[in-house]
Amino acid sequence: MAENTAILETTIETLVENKKYATLRDILVTMQPADIASLFADVDEDKLPLLFRLLPKELAADTFVEMDSDQQELLIRGFSDVELKEVVDELYVDDAADIVEEMPANVVKRILRQADPEMRKMINEILKYPDDSAGSIMTTEYVTLRPHMTAEEAIKRIRRTGVDKETIYTCYITDDNRHLLGYTTLKSILMADEDMEMSELMGTDIISVTTTDDQEIVANAFSRYDLQALPVVDKENRLVGIVTVDDAIDVMEEEATEDIEKMAAITPTDKPYLKMSVWEIWKSRIPWLLLLMISATFTGLIISRFETALAASVVLTAFIPMLMDTGGNSGSQASVTIIRALSLGDLDFSDIARVIWKESRVSLLCGVTLAAATFVKIQLVDVMLLHNDISMLVAAVVCITLALTVFFAKLVGCSLPMLAQRLGFDPAVMASPFITTIVDALSLLIYFRVATALLGL
Repeated sequence: MAENTAILETTIETLVENKKYATLRDILVTMQPADIASLFADVDEDKLPLLFRLLPKELAADTFVEMDSDQQELLIRGFSDVELKEVVDELYVDDAADIVEEMPANVVKRILRQADPEMRKMINEILKYPDDSAGSIMTTEYVTLRPHMTAEEAIKRIRRTGVDKETIYTCYITDDNRHLLGYTTLKSILMADEDMEMSELMGTDIISVTTTDDQEIVANAFSRYDLQALPVVDKENRLVGIVTVDDAIDVMEEEATEDIEKMAAITPTDKPYLKMSVWEIWKSRIPWLLLLMISATFTGLIISRFETALAASVVLTAFIPMLMDTGGNSGSQASVTIIRALSLGDLDFSDIARVIWKESRVSLLCGVTLAAATFVKIQLVDVMLLHNDISMLVAAVVCITLALTVFFAKLVGCSLPMLAQRLGFDPAVMASPFITTIVDALSLLIYFRVATALLGL
């Protein structure tokens, strides 16, 4: 794939240099908009407007949507008013709203000036909703039918109005006040008798979201119910828009990226990595690093508190990294599993007792297994091969600590994300770095308490 892309880029560059524009256009019209946008991403800025103008009007609009905001702004600034209007007229409302959100104010004004009044009204309607809400990602271009319409009348209406709609495969039945009554599919309408009314065809088991619902709820609905479109209603159950599956996929990708960044202790950002400056990357990372560094001082305080015990039995120091790492890894396993289950809707706070009971048994098995493996390793490697002076009592301290650390680490790892969600925070915040910091301190406390009890330090 990468090799084919490189060959294509070389071919395009050669055709541009030789001014073979007709051949170039013939190649571009055979490609998908996303592939053209990807190809244009590596084109010199001075050549981009020329290549874009080679595209047919509809393909140009679809490609424009797939391009990144910097390239879109570059093209808009170079467009004549006529060219800009042609592109805007071909855009769906939700795509136009997304573009407007990312453009500077002077560019936005120019886009809105070229949009027709109806398009401008719909864009403003979408932009008034909160970011990351169902209203902000919906489109207002959908097919509505009335319950008394026959199948024949419905087909005529779809033919008359469907050309400007983002999808015609799912149609929504509303009353005169736009209250959502039901839905049907184009297949059902085509297969029905011509005189059958929509009230007989429609399904009333409607899955919908409100305009203020979080976009993650929208994405979960698509995943759970295998939808192609999802109606968006207001508080009075009036249909105001729909979210289509392509937008839902974008949301899933965005939410997954955001969760990964939070789990890595990075402030989420919408920009691709290569588009971010060093300063922006620093700003997204340093707050969490400072917070975790400060919280990690508790680890140092614990070690200082038991400095005398370490001086009395120096060999204990060698096992601190292993115990802390194992505890952190154990807690991270549990937290990542629970965070994922929470994001998929498989768990909620009411399941916390069942989760703790299950993780308790898992942690017991893992702790005993690791403790046994550690005891064997100490006897075979540390004592017999390396000839370290490690008594059976010290080995017992390490193994008991390891089993207890794994046990408590997994309990912390499984419960904190659920508690965070209960308190209204994103569970992804309670991921590896945060859990590891807590478990590090916990493992040291257990270690020194067990050592003090068994070794009499």
